[in-house]
Amino acid sequence: MRVKHHPVLKDLENQREVTIYFNDKAYKAYEGDTIASAMMAEGIKTLRHHEVSGKGRGIYCNIGHCFECRVQLNEKKVARACLTSVSEGMRIHSL
Repeated sequence: MRVKHHPVLKDLENQREVTIYFNDKAYKAYEGDTIASAMMAEGIKTLRHHEVSGKGRGIYCNIGHCFECRVQLNEKKVARACLTSVSEGMRIHSL
């Protein structure tokens, strides 16, 4: 689900569409989206798996404090999905 018309932010459909890849699968996102918001809009809730239990983890606080939404970018850098904006062709992998 994506919010397309917001009373304060106005019409969000005018943003440029980009393609991102999560675990090598292509998804549609819009400039200004964070990785977390783009994944939620596509119905993806599990961004990584817990190191010990293996249970799925995703967005919890959505303000960068809890680190539950960590993902790996371009096979190197680990980032918080809730604070990182998408860009065209971005490659994102779950941890």
